[in-house]
Amino acid sequence: MKALEGIRVIDVTQAMAAPFCTMNLADMGADVIKVEPPGGEDMRRGAASKNGHSGTFLAMNRDKRGITVDLKRPEGVEIIRRLVKTADVFVQNYRPGVAGRLGVAYEDLRAVNPRLVYCSISGFGMTGPYAPRGGYDLIAQGMSGIMSVTGDEDGAPAKAGLPVSDLSAGLFGAYGILCALEARERTGEGQLVDTSLLEAAVALTVWEATEHWVTHRAPRALGSAHRLAAPYQALRASDGWFTVGANNDKLFEAFCRAIERPDLAADPRFAGSRERMRHRAALIPLIEKTTAQAPRAHWLARLDKAGVPAGSINTYPEALADPHTLAREMVVDLVHPGAGPVKALGVPVKLSDTPGAVDRPAPLLGQDNAAILGELGYTEAEQKGLAEQRII
Repeated sequence: MKALEGIRVIDVTQAMAAPFCTMNLADMGADVIKVEPPGGEDMRRGAASKNGHSGTFLAMNRDKRGITVDLKRPEGVEIIRRLVKTADVFVQNYRPGVAGRLGVAYEDLRAVNPRLVYCSISGFGMTGPYAPRGGYDLIAQGMSGIMSVTGDEDGAPAKAGLPVSDLSAGLFGAYGILCALEARERTGEGQLVDTSLLEAAVALTVWEATEHWVTHRAPRALGSAHRLAAPYQALRASDGWFTVGANNDKLFEAFCRAIERPDLAADPRFAGSRERMRHRAALIPLIEKTTAQAPRAHWLARLDKAGVPAGSINTYPEALADPHTLAREMVVDLVHPGAGPVKALGVPVKLSDTPGAVDRPAPLLGQDNAAILGELGYTEAEQKGLAEQRII
């Protein structure tokens, strides 16, 4: 049994943040019903595809069932209302105001099911001066401050290589949903969960916000370096780069022994964490004068033996083929009815008694219309009529 078996989630979402939220719930056993317009959501037409099926859509919507509903038609809204009567959670990522115009706002659906946990994930949240704006990951990264501290020192602003605002908003949405479900166990009532790309991005800036409040200065970009420790960054080897985390005195001394540079440990400029941070610009070139003389495998072996945290900087082909990644079941194989064999990322949280799993690929467009509408009491004749009217 999976942890969230018995929980039904109505997923009226698109793009990345909100589908990522519901994907995580589905992996843990929730019955997530993906609702799309009859023509399919835009993500189905992504550029990277296999046999005509968008790789991004496949990634974000595994473990879900799928139906098509035209929410601009009263009959389509009625389908959603019937679904909501059977559901525990409803997730949408419309701009504030759109759900109300469609008749699927929190107040509308709470009247149908007072126990419903309703989650809205938007660019800027449901309140505040920016609420009406559309939001994208890039915009949130810029406005949150993330782009001001990403990239090389004195370089142009850079976004993080991953869509961190989108993905973290999805995770915070799932976290809020689970908190609301737990509260419902005590109160018997559902509630509104409201989060956004901007708030998620700001919430990730724990180091940087604290640095600003303590120093009254704006944190700056440091490349791969750390704000409070050195050496804690990428270092050059003869055949590429590797990372090292010698972030305290004991580890720094072990690092110096491992690379056979006792002179660095004895240098008063590098005696103690505070001094190493002050003189980081001098320390790193001295280290790389040595590390650039041998390949990264050489240094990783020596550092591992010395007990100094270090790692390779992998490409994605290397990361996804790493034996530890595979041992932790972070790559799984699925067979999609249209795309054929596909790979998917595994579940990153391991539960000992009720583990999650990636069991099924993303649904074809409208794949589960008959089954789900049948569960709601629609006859075959009624379903045929809905299809003929393009409501499903």
